[in-house]
Amino acid sequence: MAAERQNALPSPHRRPRRNRIDIARADGNRMLDYRQAIDRLSVLEILRDCDPHVAGTLPLGIDVPGSDIDILCHAPDGGAFAQLVWSAFGDRDEFSIRQWIGDERPVIASFEAHGWVFELFGHPLPVPLQRGWRHFEVERRLLALGEGSFRRAVMERRRLGARTEPAFAGALHLEGDPYAALLEIQSCNDGQLCRLLEESGFGPLSASTRPD
Repeated sequence: MAAERQNALPSPHRRPRRNRIDIARADGNRMLDYRQAIDRLSVLEILRDCDPHVAGTLPLGIDVPGSDIDILCHAPDGGAFAQLVWSAFGDRDEFSIRQWIGDERPVIASFEAHGWVFELFGHPLPVPLQRGWRHFEVERRLLALGEGSFRRAVMERRRLGARTEPAFAGALHLEGDPYAALLEIQSCNDGQLCRLLEESGFGPLSASTRPD
């Protein structure tokens, strides 16, 4: 497999990515809920041997126009994962597949289906150990503990164009690299996360969210 920085497994005639509203209009389709799109595509069944996990902003409820359906997969053999994905989805609109040079060379594929952009991320590490899933898990816990005020603060930053991890880190006043900062607090228990939220101005939290 070639190891180019931008597109190790190139697909011809790549065009600028459309957001899901543009895709639905162009295809003449009514917008589907992302879960319906996943079911119709049978993507989790097709990738069942790769332990697929749906992650990203959609399950968290902090998506904005243009958000993708992100699926993290365990792919110890990048070549086999690429072949599986290419065979199953290579005929989909805007299909592309690439492989990173560093960080254990994960394979990333994207395409359009049922009014959505799908992004499949295959990494040699088991999904629970992948940085993307670890970010997702701490973000899910923060949103559950932080109640509506924290969610609104994150969404305000998202609507202004911030990516997910910088939006969370900014709301919590975390310094330095936002991706590394969220990984650092991922090991915190719920009580520690509650204290962080309160110190960041999201509190005092109600008894229903504060752990015993």
